[in-house]
Amino acid sequence: MDAALVKRLIAGQFPRWSGLDVTPVEVDGWDNRTYRLGETMTVRLPTAAGYAAAIAKETRWLPVLAPLLPLPVPPIVAQGEPAEGYPYAWSIRGWLDGAVARPERIDDLTRFAGSVADFLRALHGIDATDGPAAGAHSFHRGGPPAHYDGETRRALTALHGRVDTRRAAAVWDAALNASWQGAPVWFHGDFATNNLLVRDGELAAVIDFGTCGVGDPACDLVIAWTEFSGASRAAFRGAVDQDDAMWARARGWALWKALISLARPGDGDPEEAAGHHRVVDEVLADHDHAG
Repeated sequence: MDAALVKRLIAGQFPRWSGLDVTPVEVDGWDNRTYRLGETMTVRLPTAAGYAAAIAKETRWLPVLAPLLPLPVPPIVAQGEPAEGYPYAWSIRGWLDGAVARPERIDDLTRFAGSVADFLRALHGIDATDGPAAGAHSFHRGGPPAHYDGETRRALTALHGRVDTRRAAAVWDAALNASWQGAPVWFHGDFATNNLLVRDGELAAVIDFGTCGVGDPACDLVIAWTEFSGASRAAFRGAVDQDDAMWARARGWALWKALISLARPGDGDPEEAAGHHRVVDEVLADHDHAG
């Protein structure tokens, strides 16, 4: 996938935009490649079959969710079809101004945490009737964390001596035991800073709903440990207003991702590994405090 492919796809299916420049975005994702199309649009192409289902899902549901949310989400402009040797559906969206939410771009992290919580409460409160039930399309976010039990146990074995696996296993067991009892609600599924845009120091938009669906929203609370701490975490936790069982499952989701990332073969990026270790430590400490 490259800009030349995107230009061929545009020329073949949307010739009215064939004269526009196509350039890669500065910060790209893993599941999709994104290109700027002119000044007002982007083109989004899934990188593998497992991510392709998100295109039709977002095309169907983002226009439903957008008017009910307090911040902009990607506007759907058009959906393209497989062509030019590219095997998946793809989409054209409106461009949203803003920069990826890095700490140095946020004026007040505690206020930002409140804005994040407000967005999630709005999303989780939207009528979920007929929405896509959690499953393979959401990589089982929104379902029970038990789907990843085997993977988590293998990571714990691999990380013996590198993390406190006894305490980590206790956090994971608590997540498995805190089953979701509520009616399904909308969730984002990948609510991380790379999918939050800021402008003038404030939260300005939320992007990448590829793993969204309806189910248990605990997966959306992982940001409490990946990005917040101290006062900002307390503000976030207070504003989302969820029960202890929800937080137990959320700790499980955060722990799962950090553990499997640390257990990958190879040396990896030391800075990234340090971030995962920090999340593990924060989750373990939070579990101990909650207990």
